[in-house]
Amino acid sequence: MNKKPSLIEVLEEKIIGLLNKLKENHLILIKQEESQLILLEKNKSLEDKIMLLQKENKSLKIANNLLGSNEGKSQTKTKINGLIKEVNDCINQLSEMN
Repeated sequence: MNKKPSLIEVLEEKIIGLLNKLKENHLILIKQEESQLILLEKNKSLEDKIMLLQKENKSLKIANNLLGSNEGKSQTKTKINGLIKEVNDCINQLSEMN
């Protein structure tokens, strides 16, 4: 008998190989998607930390300026003037209600 594999057997082997490769690729894709979700959460957390640190840094700069630092005096004056204006607006609104 001829021991040469038939075309159908070769085709079946190739199909099985492709199906196995497809299954492997699917599992890799699932792992990659899970990894992506973890990285997105980590990125969001780091962005939140950056925002918080930027706010804290701004507050510390203002506090430093109030303590006599020459850096950013105009920024501090602008902030204080804005706060004074807000207080005056509130006082005016309250006096109009009476």
